[in-house]
Amino acid sequence: MSLNNRSKRSLHSLIPLAGVLAMFSTFSFLSSSVASLSFEFTNFSLNDPKIILEGDASRTGGDIQLTVNRLDKTPKNSTGRVRYGDLLHLWDKASGKVTNFSTHFSFVINSQNSTKHGDGVAFFLAPSDFPSPQGGGGQGLGLLTLNTIKPSNSSSEPFVAVEFDSWSNSVWGWDAPGEHVGIDVSSMLSAANVSWKSGILDGKQNDAWISYNSISKILQVNFTGYQNNTKILQNLSHPIDLSKKLPEWVTFGISAATGLNYEIHTLGSWNFSSDLQIAPIKPNQTGLVVGLIVGFLVLLLCVGLLWFGVKRMCNGEKEEEGTLFDPTLEDEFARGTGPRRFSYNELARATNNFSEEEKLGEGGFGRVYKGYLRELGDHVAIKRVSKGSEQGEKEYASEVRIISRLRHRNLVQLMGWCHEKRELLLVYELMSEGSLYTHLFKGPDPLSWSVRYKIAQGLASALLYLHEGWEQCVLHRDIKSSNIMLDSNFNAKLGDFGLARLVDHAKGYQTTMLAGTMGYMAPECFPTGHATKESDIYSFGVVMLEIASGRKPIIPVQEGPPISLVELVWDLFGTGKIREAVDPRLGNDFDEQEMKRLIIVGLWCAHPASSLRPSIRQANHVLNFEASFPNLPPRMPVPSYNVLSPALVVSSALASSSASSTVFEIGQPQHSSSYSNNTDSSRLSAASAASSPSQTLLHTQRLL
Repeated sequence: MSLNNRSKRSLHSLIPLAGVLAMFSTFSFLSSSVASLSFEFTNFSLNDPKIILEGDASRTGGDIQLTVNRLDKTPKNSTGRVRYGDLLHLWDKASGKVTNFSTHFSFVINSQNSTKHGDGVAFFLAPSDFPSPQGGGGQGLGLLTLNTIKPSNSSSEPFVAVEFDSWSNSVWGWDAPGEHVGIDVSSMLSAANVSWKSGILDGKQNDAWISYNSISKILQVNFTGYQNNTKILQNLSHPIDLSKKLPEWVTFGISAATGLNYEIHTLGSWNFSSDLQIAPIKPNQTGLVVGLIVGFLVLLLCVGLLWFGVKRMCNGEKEEEGTLFDPTLEDEFARGTGPRRFSYNELARATNNFSEEEKLGEGGFGRVYKGYLRELGDHVAIKRVSKGSEQGEKEYASEVRIISRLRHRNLVQLMGWCHEKRELLLVYELMSEGSLYTHLFKGPDPLSWSVRYKIAQGLASALLYLHEGWEQCVLHRDIKSSNIMLDSNFNAKLGDFGLARLVDHAKGYQTTMLAGTMGYMAPECFPTGHATKESDIYSFGVVMLEIASGRKPIIPVQEGPPISLVELVWDLFGTGKIREAVDPRLGNDFDEQEMKRLIIVGLWCAHPASSLRPSIRQANHVLNFEASFPNLPPRMPVPSYNVLSPALVVSSALASSSASSTVFEIGQPQHSSSYSNNTDSSRLSAASAASSPSQTLLHTQRLL
C-alpha cells in the first residue's frame, strides 16, 4: 500500500500523539477498573473452592445441606453457612458509588410433614470477619447467637439479611407471627416482613430473587410460595442505604439453623451478579514505570490503529457507536429516513443543561427531560441513561436497534440518539398528554369512554404491527399503562422498547431472563423465562381491563390481601355483574356493547392458559366489531401446569417499606419504564380472600 506525501506527513505527526495515547490508555487501564462480581452454580456437584462451607453445612450429591441431615448426628441445634470465597465490593469510598446486585437461589425447607419445625434460611451481607454463631440456637438463623439477639435485639456486628423464617419467635416479642419473610438490619427484629406460604410441610422447592438498586436504594425480594398446591409469587421491599449500614467490602452467603425443633435445609442452586464501577485513582510511581514500558511496546500498534482513524479524527467525527447499530441502519440514518444523531451540546442546550426544571421523570436507569430543538422547531423528550448502568446501556442499544426501524402511527417515534462524551441519550417525540397511567390514576378528570375505547383500539393496532406487520416479530415484553403515551388528540402510542426482542415469525418466542412488570406478566413467564406473543397478549389484556375499570392490576383492600384485577373482573363477569367492573367515575356514560367487548377481550387475553389466549389479530377483530364474542367460562380457570397464577400471587408491596417497583429483570437491577413518570403499578397481586374478589372489593374504598 502506498501513501501520498500528505498522508505520510499526517502519519508522522501522529507518532508522538500515538505514544502519548498509548501511555494514557495504559494509565487508564491501571488506574481504573470494574469491581463487578458474578457467578452461577446450577448445582454443587463440583467441589469449587469458591464455595466455602461453615458449621454443619455439607455437600450431598449436587446439593448443599445447610444444617445436619445425617442419621448419625442429631439435627437439633444445628447451624450452617455457605459463603462465596471472594469479598463483594459493596461501595467505593473514593467515588461514593454503590453497587447494584442481584442474586437468585433455589432451596428446600422440609419439615417432613411435622408441624413443629424450625428455624429457617437467610441470605446475608456482613463484614468479612462476621463470626459464625456455632451453637447459637435456631432463633438466629445462623446469623446471631441467642445472647446477641437479646435483650436489645441489635447486634454489635453489622449485617443485612433476608430471612425465610419457618418458626415464629413472637413469644420473645421481636418476631413476626407465623412463617414469614423479613428484611433484617443488624437485628433479628425485621425492618420489614410479610407472611410466607412456604410449602414446608410437603418439602416443596422455593426460589428467591434478591436485588439492590443503588439509585433508588431499594432492597427488593421476590420469592415463591404455595397456596392450594399451586406455586405463587410473593414480594417484599425496603428502602435502605447499604453504604451507611455495611463496610466497603463485605462477605455474603446463605445460612440456616435449627433449634429444639428441626427441619432439613437444602440449597440447590445459586447465582449472583454485581456491577460496581470504580472511579479512577491516581497511579503511583510503580504504575508510571509500568505504563511507560507498556506504552512504548504498544506504540506501533497504536500507530496502525490511528492510521485507520486519521480521516475520522481530521473530520472531527464523534466517538464510535461500537456495536450499538447494525451497519444496514447507517445508510438509513445518512439518508435522513430514520432517526438522526444529535450532538451532546445540542441536547444539553435543548434541556438548559439538563436542569431540574425540565425533568419529566426519573427511573432506575436514567432521567427524562423536556427539551426544545431549534433545528426541528419542536419540543422533544430526551432520555439520559445513567452513567455506569449496564442494564441502561442494554436498553439503549435495544431501543436504537429496534424502534428506529419501526414505523407506525401508534408507536412512539424515536427521533434520534447521542452516544458521545460517555453519555447515552435518546430523543423521542414529546407526547403532550403524558401517559395513560397518569390519566387513569392521577388525573383530576376521568377519560371519557370514547377516548378509552380509541386508546384500546390504538394499542391493539400497535401490537398487531409488532407481532405480524413487520419483517420480524417484535416482542415488547413490557406492555403496561405507563408505557402507553398519548398525543394532543389522545391517540395512543406504545413506547419503551428497552426490553423488546426480535424473533423470527416461525419461532415465536425468545429464551431470556425473566423480565417485565409485576401485575402485567403472564403466569407462564416465571417457570419458563420465555417471552412470547402470548405473554405480550396477556399484558395487553390487563391494560384493557385497566382502561375499562379505572383500577390498577393489583387492588389493595382495607382488610385482607390485595386482589388481582383479572380475578376481580372475571368474578363479576361470571356472576352477571359485568357493568360493575366499569370505572364508577363514568356513571352510565359508556357504550354498552363497547364495554362488553373491551372487558371480554381483556379477560380472553389474560386467560391463565397461554394456549387459550387469542392472537392480537383475533382480539382486534372483536374490538372492531368484526367478530363475535369468545366463549369464556364463568369462573377464571386455573392453569393445568404448576406456575404462578395471577390470582394467586401475593404482595407485600403495600407496606410502608415497599418500593415503587417498576420493570424488573431477574439477574439485573430493577429499572424504569418509558419516558413518563414512574408508576407503582407493578405491585404483585394476591390470593383470593374467603369471599369472592368482587364482594371483597365492593365493600372497600376505591383505589385512589
